[in-house]
Amino acid sequence: MKNFIRCVGSTSFLGAALFCVCAVAADAQLRTDLSEKDRMRVEAVIKSAEQFSKPEAFENMAGGAGTHKGKADRNAFSEHSANLSFEGQEKFKLGNGLFRKLWVSSPASTQASDGLGPLFNARSCQRCHLKDGRGHPPTSAEDTAISMFLRLSIPPRTAEEKQAIESGEKALIQEPTYGGQFQDFAIQGVPAEGRMTIKYTEKKVTLAGGEVVSLRVPEYGVADLGYGPMSKDVLFSPRVAPQMIGLGLLEAIHPADLFRLADPEDKDNDGISGEISWVGAKTDPNRQIGRFGWKASTPTVRQQSAGAFAGDIGISSPEAPRHYGDCTENQKICFEARTGVQKRLGDTEAPDPVMDLVSFYSNNLAVPVRRNVADAKVLKGKEAFFGIGCASCHTPKFVTRRDANQKEHAFQLIWPYTDLLLHDMGPGLSDNRPVGDADGPEWRTAPLWGIGLTQTVSGHTNLLHDGRARNLTEAILWHGGEAESAKEAFVGLPKEERDALISFLNSL
Repeated sequence: MKNFIRCVGSTSFLGAALFCVCAVAADAQLRTDLSEKDRMRVEAVIKSAEQFSKPEAFENMAGGAGTHKGKADRNAFSEHSANLSFEGQEKFKLGNGLFRKLWVSSPASTQASDGLGPLFNARSCQRCHLKDGRGHPPTSAEDTAISMFLRLSIPPRTAEEKQAIESGEKALIQEPTYGGQFQDFAIQGVPAEGRMTIKYTEKKVTLAGGEVVSLRVPEYGVADLGYGPMSKDVLFSPRVAPQMIGLGLLEAIHPADLFRLADPEDKDNDGISGEISWVGAKTDPNRQIGRFGWKASTPTVRQQSAGAFAGDIGISSPEAPRHYGDCTENQKICFEARTGVQKRLGDTEAPDPVMDLVSFYSNNLAVPVRRNVADAKVLKGKEAFFGIGCASCHTPKFVTRRDANQKEHAFQLIWPYTDLLLHDMGPGLSDNRPVGDADGPEWRTAPLWGIGLTQTVSGHTNLLHDGRARNLTEAILWHGGEAESAKEAFVGLPKEERDALISFLNSL
């Protein structure tokens, strides 16, 4: 745990971990949810692995007591947390129904499902997160980009816009005509915004031993624009839909554990400078830590769900009361469409009861049980993973807070392999588009749990924020910036060790 050495006070490892005042941030804190005895227990449990001849205790139970132990089949990401009560399971199933529900345009005979659009990327949550797994880029000209979209923004132009960005009041400035997200579908009578285009070129990388890997380098654009030209200084950021498992557990990680890992100034000189992503104005004492989204720009699963409802489907909610979704004032035809607000149900198209159930479902999708944890090749790959520095950002384990919002998420040993922090991943992965605290090359460390089941669940092995990597090896080779040394170490490993490391990742 690299940030312990930056604490002042006690000089012992345990003392520093438990009682010092860390210099990582002015508002860094201890685990206030734990007694002193529990803090010592937790510290012993989350201590980094030191031997790799056998699995660690409970290593196969990646999602704690909620881990799904069933078959690793196509439904492996769609099961409820194993420790849910009967009432919780009922709520989960109701939320699943709403997650899958196809929304329709207004007016409609079904008054609980209308309000789609006017502009949208998908008609349901499940259409993007198919089987609750990962999205992918289009595979052909006929394949739609339904599980992938473009985020849009422009650099701040006025003094007011610059001040809003610097103060944290705004995370970005939307493109004036096309808004914050490019929608390729629309309801009848309203033009779609257009379609995303992708061109790939190949770049060769030679690994130790002579193996050659080809990386595809994407170039993004737009075509068939429905509302005139975009701003010349528009910034694109392509995003594929991420997998959905374990989200409630990630939200239950105590902020103190993230402060402990953060090192924005790289004071320990290890080349890793993870940064907390803050959401909200800097003057707001209630601003929150961003944990979700590729740039860690959303603090809670509920807010992430509300943003997806509004941006992806065009459905308003109490957290995002935008009845016209991402429509802008320059798309006047949008505002001639009927909304799906039913006053008898609430003031938005997805009122609180809907958001309660969808958020509960999203919070309780179980993490599958680890596979092959005792396999010799997997253990060798785990040793390589730690040895070349991957665990510096992909933090293996946490113990969630005792006072979690949901009892099933409380005080669980989980193995997500993420620190939820922003890291500079180098120019190769930069989208050149700042969002809040995240600059263009900065991305949240993606959780690795479940990554080995991507093919099984989603039918492909595309990885990274835009799916450019076609497999795990390519994903590693795209790492740069703070991960450059780990990437170069991987390149230099003998083939046997590289294969073992990939086997380890496939066991997660």
